[in-house]
Order: sequence, then C-alpha cells, then structure tokens
Amino acid sequence: MQVDAAEVRRILENDELEPCFQPVVEIHTGQLTGFEVLARWRHPQLGLILPKNLISTADEIGLVGLLMRQIMRKAFLSAPALPEPLALAVNMSPTQLRDPTLPEQIRQAADATGFPLHRLVIEITENALIDNIERALAITGKLKAMGCRLSMDDFGTGYSSLCHLQALPFDILKVDRSFICSMTSKRESRKIVAAIVGLGRSLDLITIGEGVETEEQADMLLRLGCQRGQGWLYGYPVTADSLPAILAAPLHLPLTKMPMPGLQRKISTLEAMPAQRLAQLRAIYDGAPVGLCFLDSNLRYVSINRRLAEMNGAPEDEHIGRTPREMIPMLFPTVEQHLRRALLGHSVEEVELSRSADDPGTAKTILCSYQPAFDEAGEVIGVSVAVVDITERKYAEEALRESESHLRHMVELNPEIPWVMDAEGNNLDVSSRWTSVTGLSKEQTHNLGWLAALHPDDVEPTMKALQEALGSGKTIDVKYRVKSLDRGWRWMRSRGSPRVGHSGQILRWYGSVEDIQDRWEVEEALRKSRTPEPSE
Repeated sequence: MQVDAAEVRRILENDELEPCFQPVVEIHTGQLTGFEVLARWRHPQLGLILPKNLISTADEIGLVGLLMRQIMRKAFLSAPALPEPLALAVNMSPTQLRDPTLPEQIRQAADATGFPLHRLVIEITENALIDNIERALAITGKLKAMGCRLSMDDFGTGYSSLCHLQALPFDILKVDRSFICSMTSKRESRKIVAAIVGLGRSLDLITIGEGVETEEQADMLLRLGCQRGQGWLYGYPVTADSLPAILAAPLHLPLTKMPMPGLQRKISTLEAMPAQRLAQLRAIYDGAPVGLCFLDSNLRYVSINRRLAEMNGAPEDEHIGRTPREMIPMLFPTVEQHLRRALLGHSVEEVELSRSADDPGTAKTILCSYQPAFDEAGEVIGVSVAVVDITERKYAEEALRESESHLRHMVELNPEIPWVMDAEGNNLDVSSRWTSVTGLSKEQTHNLGWLAALHPDDVEPTMKALQEALGSGKTIDVKYRVKSLDRGWRWMRSRGSPRVGHSGQILRWYGSVEDIQDRWEVEEALRKSRTPEPSE
C-alpha cells in the first residue's frame, strides 16, 4: 500500500501514527537490551500498517521532522514501562541530519517526557552521511554531548563507510539484514558478515545483526562474535501495551546454551575476532609447548608457531604461503594421507612418526594430530596441525621397559612368591611361581581364589588372621599348607605390610609367600626329640 502527499499530511495532522517496539537482545544470553522504535499508521480498516512510501513521502514534503517528533514523543511516554538500562533506538533520515536544530528538537522531546537521553540511540544510515561529512560531524557531536549514543544502520550497503566510521563518534554498528538472511546459504554473505563484525569489534563498537529470523542465523552470528540481534526470531514489533508481556517473557537462549544432546559444535574461523584478541591468541600460540600450524584448503601454511618452525629447520616467515611438500619433503609422503583425511572432515589424532636425520643419534620421534577447521556453515577451510617431540619420552619408555624386564626376571628367580592385595584383602597380583607350585592360573587366584590351594583345615584360621590384620593395619604373618603339584602338602608362610596414604587410609598390601616345609620338618623333628617319651 502507498500513500500520497495529501494523505501523509492528513495522517500527521490527525496524529494517527503510533510507535511500535521491536526487541533487541544480547545473543549470548538472550537478555533484552532495548527496542528499536518503528512508525506505524493505524488504518481505520487495516489496523497498524506501514505504507511503503510513508517515510520517503514525508521526507519529500518536508514533514519527516514532524513525523519523527510525534513518534519519539509517544515512544518516550511509554518509557516508564521500560526499566533501566533498556534503550530506545530511533532512526534519523538524511534530511534530518542536515538540520542543525535536530539535537535541540530531541532534547525538547526528552525534557517534555522525562526520558533520559543516555538511553536513546540515534540510528543513522550510511547514505545520510554522503553529502556533508563536516555538518554531520557537528550534529553528531552535539548528540553525543547530550548523552545520546550513535548507531550506523544498514552497514555495508552504502558508500565511504570506513571513512564515516573513522570520522564520526559511533557506538554501535548494525549489519544489514540483506547479508544476515543469506549468510547461512551464501559463503560470500557469510564472509562479509564476519568482516563487518570483526571490524566493529576491533573498533570497540557494539555489533547488532538485523533481520535475524532463524536459530541457525543467530547461532552463526554468535560464533562470529556478534553481540546483539534483532529480528522476528526475537520478536515482532509490538505496541506499547504489549511491552509488559515482552519484559516478562523468558530469555531467548541461543542453541549453544540449550541442552541438546548430540549437538556438534564446529570450529569457527577467527575472521571476526578483534585485533586485541588476535594478539592474545598469538601469544598463546607462540608460547605453546607443542608445535602448531594452520594449513589452508590448498595445504599452504597460513600460520606457524616458533616451535614447529624450529622443528622443521626454517624460519616462520619462510613457511607462509608454502606447502609441507616444500618444507618437509622427506616426511611429506608419510603425512600427506593424514592431511587429506583431515580435509575431508576427519580428525586424525596421535600419529607417531619418525623424523630421520643424517646422524642416527639425532633422529626424532614425533606425535602428530590433524584437526579439520570448519567455517560457520560447516565447510572445511583448512587443517590445524599439532606436533609434539616425544623423543625423550620414547627413550625413557624404552629404559623403563628394560628396567621392568630386569626386575621381572629377578622376581621370577626369587624363591619367594610376591603378591599384592587391595585394602579389602582381595588378591590383585601374584608371581607366576604360585602357578608353578599350585597349578592355579593368575586369573584363578584373583580376589580370594588363592584360598583354593590351601589345606581345608587351614582356610578358616588363615582368613581369621587376614581379617585381624586388615582391621588393625598390623603386619600379616600367617602359616598354612598348600597343595603342591609334585611334592604334596607343603607348609608356607605369608607375610605382608600395608602401604598407607597421606590421610592414613590403607591403599595396598604388599608381601610374599615363602616355602617353609624344610624348616618346618627340622623344627618338628627337633620338637619331637626334646619331648620325653611316656613311661611304660
């Protein structure tokens, strides 16, 4: 629907315009931050509508200032329903920005209604700044001095935007809805949004995405670093009587905050990060104790930290723009398959590789991981590589294996039978000599299975002695008979002590079993020899 100039005059004379309020929210938390004020005409039959040419026609006939004052006055009168610090944003046309009395008009409207100007955001389109940047600077300077905040609206659709951002005291940067609506399907739009958000945040401006209609768009904006969103997803424009319901509504949490099992988070790019954050990340990158690099989809080095550059034997700057085929030609045939898998979207972790050298004594063993990097739409844009030099660890592991082998050999030669129990008295491990003596396998001896080798008359006293030791923490010392495979019943002596933790609790019991049959026989013979024979 369109209106002519006469209709516009009649609408304004009769004060038939009403303000509507569209929510602006913080994407990360869903918290309401304010509203954009939009003009609507209450049509006798159609209700609240916005004729396509209402604003432009009012501008052409010199009444856009009156239109703005009417809408602003009614919006300010509704402000008592809005608690601090919620803000109202009002659009200014190019014509108004040429009017030197604009700041005073806004001040009078605020004074008449008691609305605090620090909660007012003046939205200015890029095209409003083209013809006279000096005059725009003077007017915006006065608005800022009054306490108003300034927002550049529809950024990316006008001309000389970067000059305006540099010259004028903007606080907010709004990304045009035309980029938002297509960024989930068009790579070009996605990259433009990323660049605009990154530019805004690097200039310490609040960034707002306009026209957000889907959760996917909101989630993508969040991962690009955009702070606020506005659009149908968060709420349609409503009249003042609906504001209490908007304020009472639950927060609109983003997908990343919702409990959604199985939701796969993708690695986003760093395009939208401000320069300060990139500097912080670079410091972490260079200070990492592992070698790190990022390769683009053509397997060319985009970045590399000092540690990996040193591993490769060339300065960092010599890597940039070149490929692993050029920088590590001897190793590349081995790593290429892993890089190609990562470019297909697969994670390849902890691949152990050997880096040979002219001197065999300087050969290195490295552990590599290859992670695909995804953009906001899930497309693979490169590979993140992490490399750890584990040469010393391999040497230590080999030495440990040799030491363990020697220890195991010594244990096997030991005539005693070592054992380990937990704090409850369950057998965890016993020397293989127990198997050779009793015929029970190690698995059969686990927990209390070792009791199967004892003489039936010795099981109960052995368990009693064991329980007493477990309860008191005193040394275990018990004798019992064991069925030997080839030598019949033999007397054994089992002794062990607890290992106690810092808090006094028993962690493990360690001990050994000794064959005392020969000693027992000698002692038994000696005992009998000392016992007098009964007289006849």
